[in-house]
Amino acid sequence: MNKTSAVVRNFCIIAHIDHGKSTLADRFIERAHILAERDLHNQILDTMDIERERGITIKSQAVTLPYTAADGREYELNLVDTPGHVDFSYEVSRAISSCEGALLLIDASQGVEAQTLANLYMALEQDLEILPVINKIDLTSADIEGVKHQVEHDLGLNPDDCVLVSAKTGEGVAELLEAIVRTVPAPRGIIDNPLQAMIFDSHYDPYRGVIIHIRMVDGTLRPGEDIRIWSRNVVYKVEETGQFRIGLQPCDTLEAGDVGYIISGIKNISDVTVGDTVTNPQKPCAEPLPGFREVKPVVFSSIYPIDANDYTELHTAIDKLKLNDASLIYEKDSSVALGFGFRCGFLGLLHLEVIQERIEREFGLSIVLTAPSVRYRVTLTRGETYFIDNPVDLPDPSMIAQTEEPFIRAAIITPAEYLGNIITLCLEKRGTQQNLTYLDEKRIELVFHMPLAEVLFDFYDRLKSTSRGYASFDYDIIDYQVTDLVRLDILINGKIVDALSQLVFRESATGRARKICKKLREEIPKHQFKIPIQGAIGNQIISRETISALRKDVTAKCYGGDITRKRKLLEKQKEGKKRMKMVGNVELPQSAFLSALKTGDD
Repeated sequence: MNKTSAVVRNFCIIAHIDHGKSTLADRFIERAHILAERDLHNQILDTMDIERERGITIKSQAVTLPYTAADGREYELNLVDTPGHVDFSYEVSRAISSCEGALLLIDASQGVEAQTLANLYMALEQDLEILPVINKIDLTSADIEGVKHQVEHDLGLNPDDCVLVSAKTGEGVAELLEAIVRTVPAPRGIIDNPLQAMIFDSHYDPYRGVIIHIRMVDGTLRPGEDIRIWSRNVVYKVEETGQFRIGLQPCDTLEAGDVGYIISGIKNISDVTVGDTVTNPQKPCAEPLPGFREVKPVVFSSIYPIDANDYTELHTAIDKLKLNDASLIYEKDSSVALGFGFRCGFLGLLHLEVIQERIEREFGLSIVLTAPSVRYRVTLTRGETYFIDNPVDLPDPSMIAQTEEPFIRAAIITPAEYLGNIITLCLEKRGTQQNLTYLDEKRIELVFHMPLAEVLFDFYDRLKSTSRGYASFDYDIIDYQVTDLVRLDILINGKIVDALSQLVFRESATGRARKICKKLREEIPKHQFKIPIQGAIGNQIISRETISALRKDVTAKCYGGDITRKRKLLEKQKEGKKRMKMVGNVELPQSAFLSALKTGDD
């Protein structure tokens, strides 16, 4: 092993959401003295406004920290802070693949939760060295012995290996740094081998092009050398190499085991793919690195610009987001009501919200999204099977033999006192109970199989409110099961508005249609004629609301006289409104789309 990689330690912090990963990263950065004291603030590695506002990590961030150990030896610690929410587990898998060790952070008051287990299994799959860390030991509600028991009983790790810290006060952080140096193995790369590096992330700089984040596996890399990006087979000259020291800090060489960045003046965004391999074109490595497991989006929605002239800007914005969020997939789409846009796939509803906010904030665009949908499997009467996520693609019911929807295995860990309410919630969402395990006297693990579509809208929020925030939730997609799928159309003045169509379970269709019609009635302004708003399945109308006409009092000039005069004027007005209704177009404000699409199940 070469001298350089012997003092390098690559590790990530993994945990359930809100167990203190970003706060612990802040303490590490403070101790490394790579920032002036005036520049220190909370959530240093959470660089997006949306991350700070919501108090969550969305993007994995890497930082290189110098550390002098107790024995006087200088080490280089490459830390990757990861998200905790189930929607961003793909970010965690990318971080894990660029490390040799993982700090498994556990809240001393909350204990082991669903995402703690999920992230542990992910790290074990990659054969990482796991160091359990019990955080928030300064809390009065901290149950350190209880959590140590869970570490042994639930996770199968040695409780004596646990390092006790308070990321808030800094207590135990020095001992943890020593444990990292001692426990996490050094990288196994060889400097003299041909260059082999993995792209684990990237971002776009308007002046310097695509900045590639790499983990060096073998070989060395210096400015002025050529690199080849394996899958695209394109060659670029390296302008700058460097490391992440909060900002980008140039360095002369990146060697086997290092984590850093390359700038090569890449302007073509599609040339860089997360998970790809970088090598030397003159002396290439034998084979590409295995990369990451392919991400499968589970939620689909179409994004349209409110102003049709912003279509090109929206295309550029999604391209740039795709660069540092490999889990986002998209294709071109169009709608009669909303014009041209993009059909996008997301990892969950929070991922969808984050992308929406990033487009609006980072690129200054006003957009509208169609109702989220999952991917259904349709088998036709002639035997063909294919997948759909867009209501427009659902064939005529007479041609469909059966429809299937994705089911998930939902694992919920909850205190015993909330068990009844949570089972009721899961049954209401068409779930079937598979297992109930007492982890200890106070905590229960529930396993349910339920349709993914039922979890999309408000399940997570209702689970948290039902359990006062104590229940934790993780899920995996298991298979497809037969369902009674229908297309719910919304008609305004007798015309179908394609952007409001949804794929729904038949029994839920009437309730969903009523909510949408009611919302639209509140948002659409009155016209000179009555406007019927209808929800329909095929030719069957299942709900209706009516917006009454703006009425001019045509009988105002009739002072007394025969009633037939007034009736004649009213009949004339009625005929005029009927003719107007036939030729009149209903103006749909943007707020009407937004309110209808936000109904969900609330």
